[in-house]
Amino acid sequence: MKVFKISVILVVLSCGFSTNVLAQNKAESTKRPNIVIIISDDHAYQAISAYGNNLVQTPNIDRIAKEGVLFNKGYVTNSICGPSRAVILTGKYSHKNGFKDNENSRFDGSQDSFVKQLGASGYQTAWIGKWHLETKPQGFDFWQILPNQGQYYNPDFDMMDGSKKRNEGYVSDVIEDVSENWLNNRDQEKPFCLVIGHKATHRTWIPDTQDLGKFDTITFPLPANFYDNYKDREAAKVQDMSISKTMQMGYDLKMFGGEDQANKDGNIVRMNSEQRKKFDAYYSPVEADLKAKNLSGKALVEWKYQRYMRDYMSTAVSLDRNIGRTLDYLDKNGLTENTIVIYLSDQGFYLGEHGWFDKRFIYEESFRTPMMMRYPGVIKPGTVSNNFVMNLDIAPTMLDAAGVSIPKDEQGKSMLPLFKDKKAKGRDAIYYHYYENGEHSVSPHFGVRTKRYKLIRFYKRVSSWELYDLQKDPNEMHNLYGKKGYEKITNYMNLQLKKLIDQYDDQDAKQLLKGD
Repeated sequence: MKVFKISVILVVLSCGFSTNVLAQNKAESTKRPNIVIIISDDHAYQAISAYGNNLVQTPNIDRIAKEGVLFNKGYVTNSICGPSRAVILTGKYSHKNGFKDNENSRFDGSQDSFVKQLGASGYQTAWIGKWHLETKPQGFDFWQILPNQGQYYNPDFDMMDGSKKRNEGYVSDVIEDVSENWLNNRDQEKPFCLVIGHKATHRTWIPDTQDLGKFDTITFPLPANFYDNYKDREAAKVQDMSISKTMQMGYDLKMFGGEDQANKDGNIVRMNSEQRKKFDAYYSPVEADLKAKNLSGKALVEWKYQRYMRDYMSTAVSLDRNIGRTLDYLDKNGLTENTIVIYLSDQGFYLGEHGWFDKRFIYEESFRTPMMMRYPGVIKPGTVSNNFVMNLDIAPTMLDAAGVSIPKDEQGKSMLPLFKDKKAKGRDAIYYHYYENGEHSVSPHFGVRTKRYKLIRFYKRVSSWELYDLQKDPNEMHNLYGKKGYEKITNYMNLQLKKLIDQYDDQDAKQLLKGD
């Protein structure tokens, strides 16, 4: 076994053996890097200290950035859970991989993926945790996945033999436990690719019991556009994802109004007696205090925002701790120097911007995702990148790193040239297409973002266009489409949009543009 071989070499070296042997062994081991990809759910870049949030600390996620690269312009192709994972796997847009939305799509596992390519080239592969693609994984040596969205406490897992298994504990802890167990029992003669799919920080934002109340002494400032009136933005007017109207007191904020209602909640009823005791001990006084205050109007809306933020951020702390466990495992087992580690969310999330929670829109908070990558020997520690990169790029980047040919039908780009070639040029523009026309009443839309401008075409639920100058209006409050003086910019952005639609062969978008 490789680990034994290295141990012997170290012993011999201590007796004066030539350092050339160790150097040669290290060179051989670095030819085929191991890969760990950590995908969280709905984790906003605004909730990560590496991106400048001083009210919450995420030291383990930050560590990946400090020891590698922090991407300031990481984006997704389609801001919703299942489609994002399908894009990561295939390196193709939703219209090419077939998984467009969470309502009607089922992932065709027979199609190619970067994991299948890695497996064929000698990698041992696994996916553990949230999957959410409606069919069972294909092309993995091992998988153990949460059914649908999964549960925060004592979660069930779908097993490879067709059975279900319930694991006692908090979901982020359990996913990490299963991941480490697989790493302990893998074939150590092979490089590995492990995808860890975390449920956190998905709605309904339930932290580990040890993290309850972590942020109760903090008053989170309201975003500048918390009370957005959606002027000149028809799609934003009809959405149903506002903290004021959509967020539920029981389901979301754990203010159930009594034990009978709490016992109807799927996450709560799964708790064992010790977990439930800690849960009730924390939330019952919060609910009693709310009842005594008898809030209404803006006071109640802002109370809901504070509760949302405290639960969300505490859930992020529970997540970050387990990412730290992954990094510690690599350190303790001598794997750090030859392992790529990527952290990203399946998309961004609204933390009160525009008065919202959830995602879906092409607006920055959901279009943009946190992303960082550590690759010792290739990426210089402390690198900060302002190049456009996308979840679309994960697949070709991993194949490039492993020395595997990138299939011609993959639509992403390897990110490695950005770190190896000073002359490498990143994207000038990025393309997005969201398809779902159901939950939260977000109208389907597609669009293009350049370094300064964003053009959006909404259809189905709402038929409209929007244009933003992100330099002057980073919060995307002032729709410039059709405004006098912006004709040249509008024409330019239309050309950019059509160019990307052609490049990615999005026939749906092409047909919609013909009707304008």
